[in-house]
Amino acid sequence: MATAQQTDRETETTSDERPDDAILEVDALQKSYGGVVAVDGVSFTVERGTITGLIGPNGAGKSTTFNCITGTQQADGGAVRFEGTDVTGLRPEQIANRGLLRTFQIARELSEMSVLENVMLAPQHQLGESMARSVLPGFRSGVSDQERDLREQAWETLEFFEIDHLAREYAGTLSGGQRKLLEMARVFMADPEMVLLDEPLAGVNPTLEEKLLDRIHELSDRGHTFLLVEHDMDVVMHNCDPIIVMHQGQVLTEGGSDEITQDERVIEAYLGGEVEQ
Repeated sequence: MATAQQTDRETETTSDERPDDAILEVDALQKSYGGVVAVDGVSFTVERGTITGLIGPNGAGKSTTFNCITGTQQADGGAVRFEGTDVTGLRPEQIANRGLLRTFQIARELSEMSVLENVMLAPQHQLGESMARSVLPGFRSGVSDQERDLREQAWETLEFFEIDHLAREYAGTLSGGQRKLLEMARVFMADPEMVLLDEPLAGVNPTLEEKLLDRIHELSDRGHTFLLVEHDMDVVMHNCDPIIVMHQGQVLTEGGSDEITQDERVIEAYLGGEVEQ
């Protein structure tokens, strides 16, 4: 029997209660470590189809916010709603299965498997994951058919991210930038509605950086939504709209790049000064 909490979680918010086109709503999120408050009442909304930037100086609470949204850490308070459904407290795989995925600052490839194999592993609920379906004659053909389809999809995804020439290479041999492209390819094999990108360009050379940004914009044009943490302000200002600024665990302000760059509180936050909330 479902608990009251589970029932509430599955109940969708009506359109009158949430902003138009909102895909992600973060409401009064709280997270502390001992006596240190890392996230202090953070609230913001991400609209569908946008590339929204999330910026702030080191220690502002950006990564902790990401972790609480995606379930890799449990929030102490507040709520996270994805497509109108409360996902607060769900496990990372449960949230991912709903279409909300993330990347990490350090790519987490399976280093001793090929690039192609890494990508083919990404989709959920593959028939071959069941021992019975893998060995029983009545099911083997279905497993083979799905694997053939996944292989074709994987090649198309690798071509989209322009790393198909590396398909047979061990993932552990890739450069830092190539690993970021591989991680993006793996995420999109799972067919997400929204992706949280945690410093996707860190350690990426300019050529691969441009390639990755091109792919992000193309996917955004197709209707995918991104929330991006990035320390390169030029990248954020030229590619994100809107931009949310965090400082000392709180949302300081949000707006377009022109508003953000002219906001004295943002300037003070990045220079290390005291900021009036």
